Amino acid sequence: MKKLLTVFFLLTGILFPVFADDNSLVLPSVTGIVENIKYEDTIELNQEEQTATKQLVTIKVLTGNFKGTERIVENMLTGNPAYDINLNKGDKVVLHVEPVSDTISTPDDVDFFIADVKRDNQLLIFGAIFFAMLLLIGHKKGITSIISIVSTVALIFFMLMPMVLNGFCPIASSVLVGILSTIITIYLVGGFNPKSSSAIIGTSSSLIFAGAISMLAIYLAHLTGFAGEEPMFLYTARPDLNFTGILSASMVIAALGALMDTSVSIASTINEIYETDKNLSIKQLFKSGMNVGRDIIGTMSNTLILVYLGSSLPLVLLSSNIDMNKFFNLNQVATEILSALTGSIAILVCVPITAIIAAFLIKKSKDKQDGGFHFDKIEIN
Repeated sequence: MKKLLTVFFLLTGILFPVFADDNSLVLPSVTGIVENIKYEDTIELNQEEQTATKQLVTIKVLTGNFKGTERIVENMLTGNPAYDINLNKGDKVVLHVEPVSDTISTPDDVDFFIADVKRDNQLLIFGAIFFAMLLLIGHKKGITSIISIVSTVALIFFMLMPMVLNGFCPIASSVLVGILSTIITIYLVGGFNPKSSSAIIGTSSSLIFAGAISMLAIYLAHLTGFAGEEPMFLYTARPDLNFTGILSASMVIAALGALMDTSVSIASTINEIYETDKNLSIKQLFKSGMNVGRDIIGTMSNTLILVYLGSSLPLVLLSSNIDMNKFFNLNQVATEILSALTGSIAILVCVPITAIIAAFLIKKSKDKQDGGFHFDKIEIN
């Protein structure tokens, strides 16, 4: 454990500064609280008689250089729940700060705009509940799980994101980050042993395959990478990025968890079977791993499909109001379907790869511990 943590912190200390993006694009923001709301007359937005209600919101700034000051900010309500920010007295909000002059010394030198309702406290509460239950139920394994979660999130935010923004290939970057996350997670949870090594090799091989097949799916289906609002917003800020590559990278990262689960389950099963009967050959261990893998395939593939269906439920409901031929050929629908299928195919590939590698490495390692590895023991005919 100590050796692994040392290696992890060395990797983060070396890699994160290298790939860190010094050109921060994050706009400054502060927190405020709504003290009063006044409504103005409804106004027309366009010739189609669409209207909006203007709110004059008195907000007290709670953080930043202008803490304690009050500003009146306009908030338009158009009747569209996707864009409206419905406020009540006492609500905390996030304010975007935009300078209006070259020198910022007084509150009049900046404009405040309501970005959204402040929600991070609720995120922290539910996060604390999750980690507390993880520790309560998992004990030591819960601690290693927390470390692996934090390391994976750190790799994505401090390595993958800067690499993509700095022009590195998104697919190669996602595969690299996925492999590093796999190594850290599996060795933390399972320890340094042939079982963990087999799971890492199986997951890493499947990640590379997932990257390749996602590229093929994107090319053949003529996907654009613009399957929602987020890529469009990103395009306005960074039109130079490779959006089809980013889509492929998202498919790889989305499949990572399921691939790790599959490989660890197969490798652990083969290890336990061999501990029970050390006379089993590699062929017999491989068959046992495949039997377990066949059971896993159904649930893991179903998990991926359900994740994508759940996240795209409004899109699924839209199918009742549109021609099915048109529906399945929509860019967004095709993207979601191919993402789920790509991850599921990667799981199918992961099963035999992990099974054969685990059977060989575990058999070889145990035979060495028992007094030497004999090639006659790996006869599979």
